[in-house]
Amino acid sequence: MTPIVLAAITLLILTALFHIYWAFGGEAGLNRALPTRDGKRLFNPGGLLTFVVALALFACAFVAYSLHFDASPAKLTVSAGWILSVLFILRAVGDFNAVGFFKIITSTDFAVYDTKYFSPLCLCLGILYALLASHA
Repeated sequence: MTPIVLAAITLLILTALFHIYWAFGGEAGLNRALPTRDGKRLFNPGGLLTFVVALALFACAFVAYSLHFDASPAKLTVSAGWILSVLFILRAVGDFNAVGFFKIITSTDFAVYDTKYFSPLCLCLGILYALLASHA
């Protein structure tokens, strides 16, 4: 399972780096990263919030690393693994509007990427965190 964990950690770190880029004003890829309706973004997170998300993604990568590579991870780390599992699975399910497998907005750039990449990735991460936490 090590290659899968390393791939997940790498994807989390890359996603965090994208968020840092966006936090400091980068625009590339935002039309695919934020949900829209009628050509308008449904939310516009500020730089600080986007940077906090980047830090959270780095923390997620650290939890995955700790759960897999530490011989006996702390109870807090195992609990974090379970919490992340639930959060990523909930993200994959979505809000039944613009995000997740059950969204009703399906024709925007974000919706296409969400269906093909973001929601499946979140579901896989949710399952991975559950496996890691259950074997810790």
